[in-house]
Amino acid sequence: MSDAPALLPVEEARARILGLCTPLSAEWVPMDDALGRALAEDVLARRTLPPWDNSAMDGYAVRAADLSGPLPVRLTVGETVFAGKLPVREVVPGTCARIMTGAPLPSGADAVVMRERTRAVPREQAPDAVDIVDIHDAPGPGQFIRPRGEDAREGDVLLRRGTPLGIPELGLLWAQGMASVPVPRRPRVAVLSTGDELCRVDEPPGGRIVDTNAPTLALAVRRAGGVPTLLGIARDTREAVQEALARTDGFDVVLTSAGVSVGDHDFVKDALEALGVEQHFWRVAIKPGKPLVVGKRGAALFLGLPGNPTSSLVTFELFVRPALRRLLGLEDVEPARVSGRLEGRLSKAPGLAHFVRVTATWRAGELWAKPLGTQTSGALRSATAATHLLHFPREHSSLTDGSHVELIPLSWVA
Repeated sequence: MSDAPALLPVEEARARILGLCTPLSAEWVPMDDALGRALAEDVLARRTLPPWDNSAMDGYAVRAADLSGPLPVRLTVGETVFAGKLPVREVVPGTCARIMTGAPLPSGADAVVMRERTRAVPREQAPDAVDIVDIHDAPGPGQFIRPRGEDAREGDVLLRRGTPLGIPELGLLWAQGMASVPVPRRPRVAVLSTGDELCRVDEPPGGRIVDTNAPTLALAVRRAGGVPTLLGIARDTREAVQEALARTDGFDVVLTSAGVSVGDHDFVKDALEALGVEQHFWRVAIKPGKPLVVGKRGAALFLGLPGNPTSSLVTFELFVRPALRRLLGLEDVEPARVSGRLEGRLSKAPGLAHFVRVTATWRAGELWAKPLGTQTSGALRSATAATHLLHFPREHSSLTDGSHVELIPLSWVA
């Protein structure tokens, strides 16, 4: 592949990557393993929920017609209905039932009066020592009643294919008696570092530095819903990089870091070409992270990320995480964006979109973003205090104090 004459805008680069991704094959998994994935098929309701009209309050189940006259109205209490128990008596004219939140509504009742709007009559003041209550409210039919089928009706489509499974959705499915759910399987992701200057954390440095890219990218993959496998460190020869990449059969995504620029020891692009990977583009108009290479071989997606630690994390956030989310069946995979204001000033040459690490805090109802003191991409410490990325558009050369800006919340924040 020849070098592209122009750098791709970040939005086009992400769109091209997502165009290479389709949801992975479906599997049935336990409910608590489905969080963050999307439904692989429509789910029909198996149960009507709630299965009966029930009370939304602790109070008294009444006939609204009995309370149309002057208040208070004195009623005889026929029974007490607790949640988890079925009523045994009908509410007939002149009577009511004491009822707890969630308990089924007795036959004949069509409203509930909250306990705070009633006063129990002492038994010694009641004729025949029966339970009596004075009602100080005149409810309309349906007041404080949760109707049968309000949440779901048997046979209805409960959740559509492609619905992201968050905590409320999983709760809804659990309520239907489901213990497992069909979702795309988790992407298998190979993570490879390259560079003679790297060593493992358990090796003596000997003039080298510990590889942080592979383990931090693996954590990011896991947080995004993938299953990472570390392939180690490939030395700076074409043969070593090619041999390492040849061990990636069976993976859905292959992530490399470093070796994708124009240095004498940057062999990732050549190795991908030798292995038959179709390279779709190289280099994006962003900082940090310009030397990004993207390719495909069969169903596997290859993404060559830059070698600087913070650059690799930023490009993961902008490009890799959306791709993994699409493989998990999710449709809305673009990085989240929120509006904020810039605290301070920023300037740059036009041409590249900068993604500036900032710490954002709320002040007077607005999110104010303060750029970190260093924006170096070679040190992880420059990323540790960041809460958001501030998008400094490629066509702009300056942003003034108080400017309205677009912020991307960072998924790597604890």
